[in-house]
Amino acid sequence: MSPVESVAAIPNDLILRLSVKQYHAMIQAGILADDDPVELLEGWLVFKMPKNPPHRVATRLVRTALENILPPGWYVDSQEPITLQNSEPEPDIVVVRGDTRQYIDRHPGAEDVAIVIEVSDTTLGRDRTVKKLIYARAGIAIYWIVNLVEGLVEVYDRPLGDSEQPDYGQMLIYGRSAVVPIIIEGKEIGAIDVDAILP
Repeated sequence: MSPVESVAAIPNDLILRLSVKQYHAMIQAGILADDDPVELLEGWLVFKMPKNPPHRVATRLVRTALENILPPGWYVDSQEPITLQNSEPEPDIVVVRGDTRQYIDRHPGAEDVAIVIEVSDTTLGRDRTVKKLIYARAGIAIYWIVNLVEGLVEVYDRPLGDSEQPDYGQMLIYGRSAVVPIIIEGKEIGAIDVDAILP
């Protein structure tokens, strides 16, 4: 692991180093509760940032827009865990294969996820570094950042996977008045107007 990768992979506000198994054990033992403002990123238990009203609004707008165009066999979830190799992030929005009832015994994993979306204002730095690295390493095909700071949508695709520097091979920027295509398993199934999802 290069020094650059190790610095980028460890959040500045870490509080405890854990494996996914240890994290799950703490939840099952009641040490961590559903409403505790933490998530597991790169093996570190970190605080989640509080949500501002524009963040809440954008999250709901994106979720509704996706729900209106998803084909059968996929559903949208919000701020719920996905289990990856050494992380269990809680993305603002995720498009998941199947039906929510099939995940009674586990959280969705990378193989179950078509798109991960983070709505970013105060978390923009984390979402562009740590979260992007996590999702790329897991091989999640498409990662969006709904960038409330700059009023645009960043779309990352072509994950390079578990390489020396996990990243995405392509980044596209969609500003206001642009239309973002919704790609699931390599097929465009619809599109969303950027103006419709920015507060």
